[in-house]
Amino acid sequence: MSLRPLLLTVYVPAATYGIGMGAAAPVMALTALDLGASVAVAGLTVALVGLGQILGDIPAGQVVSRLGERISIIVASSAGAAGVLLCVFAPTVPLLCVGLVIVGLSNAIWGLARMSYLSEAVPFEQRARAMALFGGCMRLGFFLGPFLGAAMIAGFGTRGGFVVQFAAIAIAGYLMARLPDPQLPATGGIPAPTLSLMQIGRSHRAVLLTLGAGSLLMGAARSSREAVLPLWADHLGTSATTASLIFGIGAGLDVLCAYPAGHLMDRFGRRFITVPSLVVLALAYFAVPLTDSTLTLGIVAVIMGIGNGIGNGTIMTIGADVSPAANRAEFLAAWRLTHDGGSFVGPLTISGLAAVGPLAVAVLTIGGVAALGAFVMARYIPVYIPWPRDRPKPAATDIAAESSPAIS
Repeated sequence: MSLRPLLLTVYVPAATYGIGMGAAAPVMALTALDLGASVAVAGLTVALVGLGQILGDIPAGQVVSRLGERISIIVASSAGAAGVLLCVFAPTVPLLCVGLVIVGLSNAIWGLARMSYLSEAVPFEQRARAMALFGGCMRLGFFLGPFLGAAMIAGFGTRGGFVVQFAAIAIAGYLMARLPDPQLPATGGIPAPTLSLMQIGRSHRAVLLTLGAGSLLMGAARSSREAVLPLWADHLGTSATTASLIFGIGAGLDVLCAYPAGHLMDRFGRRFITVPSLVVLALAYFAVPLTDSTLTLGIVAVIMGIGNGIGNGTIMTIGADVSPAANRAEFLAAWRLTHDGGSFVGPLTISGLAAVGPLAVAVLTIGGVAALGAFVMARYIPVYIPWPRDRPKPAATDIAAESSPAIS
């Protein structure tokens, strides 16, 4: 199967949606400050989108299961556009916060619908490439978004970034809503019952407590670099412009590594890429306290970008691999919750540890989180996703009962 037919209905919309997220990211805290928020409150507003995404993961599986991918995209895009409009016109900080949470809820359903679609529509042999390319397109958009947002801000003020996000959500939603829902396998006329998140958690607790723990650790390790690099740059006395450039270089490499990593996963297995990604991130975090100049921090940022980049699509791919044919959307919602939870907690951990002790300790702690994630993934990926794949994948509940893990 060629991935080219998905260009205009999956990958271009993903990049467009990412542009909106990237354009809005720098102006969230600035808008709160303009409305009279303190620096501390303005900083917390940035976390509200992540909080909304976690809250959205809870019902997202049932929404997608009941409505299908196409209708879910329409609902999520409409809600996201409404949330962004609230941010554009919010006269107070509380209303701005409500708008940001709504955007996060939209992100959860939007992302799950596309992940569920790719899991069904793309054959296993190309799944990692498809997922990695999807993640790479989102990151490309996030990389480009601040530049478009800056141009709009110059003409319309601070909230111009939200204007870009509104247009991006509308365009992405329109393009993706044109794609019909995939044809699912026949089930003898008896549809699978829709399960709650708690029911999914009980039915698949073995995989969620093992591989899911690795997903959570990976989410924390990957998202923490967004806090570590700027904070350490400030610690070294680097200007904000230079710090932004350092982060941008790492983000650029992140995008470039996405598709090659997916190709290698399809050829050599999921552990072949996932574990090195976390190992590289761990080594980069451990190296951050050793940097004493902008140049050395820039080198570490490049290494960190490579480690994060080769991990693009791994969580989506592993989730698709271990998801059951029945109740796939509900399972993937629980799976996304593990990673999104880690992504939310990671930067908060950095902030909390830095508030009570040296920043270096916080950075080294996240390095330890990445190393632990590498160990967990190395241990459990072969159990649930044997490689070479010489037999059909058992259901997650069945494979958890195996007494001896397969060796990849």
